[in-house]
Amino acid sequence: MNHRVLAVDPGEKRLGIAISDSSGTIASPLTVIIHESRAANAARIARLAEEQGAELILVGQPLDMDGNVGPQARKSLRLADAIRACSNFPVELWDESGSTQAAILARRAMGAKRRKRSGHLDDLAATYLLQSYLDHHDDA
Repeated sequence: MNHRVLAVDPGEKRLGIAISDSSGTIASPLTVIIHESRAANAARIARLAEEQGAELILVGQPLDMDGNVGPQARKSLRLADAIRACSNFPVELWDESGSTQAAILARRAMGAKRRKRSGHLDDLAATYLLQSYLDHHDDA
C-alpha cells in the first residue's frame, strides 16, 4: 500500500481523525472534530481528506464480540454512506473494537500522568485504528 489514508474514529460527541504518512505505513493523530450532524461531519471529513492528500477514508466500525453489526456499527455505516454521498473518496469500514482501550494503554505506556490520561483519546483511538489497518494490509 503506497498512499495516504485518513481514518475516523466516530464517537457520540467527538470524532477522532488520524492520517497515514505518504508510504501508508505510519499512522499519526491529526485532529478531533466535535460532532455537529452526520452531513456536516461527513463534509468536514471529506475536506480534511482532500487537504491532507488522502486517497482513502477509513471509518471505524465497532463490531460486537461475535463480529456482528450492532447499533454503534450501524451509525458508522451511515457516516460512511454520508461521506460517499458528499465526496468522490473511496470509503472503507474497519473494525475498531478496542481502539479506545488501546489508546488508554498507549498513553499510559508513554508515561502520561493519571490526570492527563483522562483527557480525550479520540485522535489516539483513530491512530490505533488506522495503524491496525495499515499493519494488516502491509502483511497481506
